[in-house]
Amino acid sequence: MSNKFKTEDSRKNKVKNSNIKQKSKKNDKPLNEKDLNTVRETLKSMNMKLSPGQEDLVIQIFKFIVVGGIATVIDWIIYFVLYHFVKLEPLVGNIIAFAVAVVYNYWASCKYVFNVTKDKSKIRLFIEFIIFAVIGLGINELLIYGLHNKAGWNPMLVKILATIIVMIFNFVTRKLFLEKRK
Repeated sequence: MSNKFKTEDSRKNKVKNSNIKQKSKKNDKPLNEKDLNTVRETLKSMNMKLSPGQEDLVIQIFKFIVVGGIATVIDWIIYFVLYHFVKLEPLVGNIIAFAVAVVYNYWASCKYVFNVTKDKSKIRLFIEFIIFAVIGLGINELLIYGLHNKAGWNPMLVKILATIIVMIFNFVTRKLFLEKRK
């Protein structure tokens, strides 16, 4: 083969590899253009202007809330079935329901919400996820115990407050430990 053909093939391969890298960068991004346009239109209708990074974060938080909401529904349904139909003790049913919801939440968070790091093994990521989920559950329990049982606050108000605090804790820890660093 002459040098002219080798150079031409080399250039084509570089262009092809460059296109593949650009496509994989687009696929690595957990947000798509349709989501961004929806957020932009919504923010525009509210007379708000965000930078592209802020728009990405708003979409990610929305996806986090949706995934968490679905996990909560899974938790409640399983708990309801185990308690009312299987007749398990509430604490046992709650642990089983929580475990199933956490596994779903891990899968959905990795697939739809966070741009998951490749620097850690999937097992390590799952273990970290479980550890922080259990810490979140502990925070929730402590808040309910302290604010309702000890301080006498309304139990539903306490549950709402605890949910908000734990949701923020979960988002921050998952973003820090699941997502790849830029």
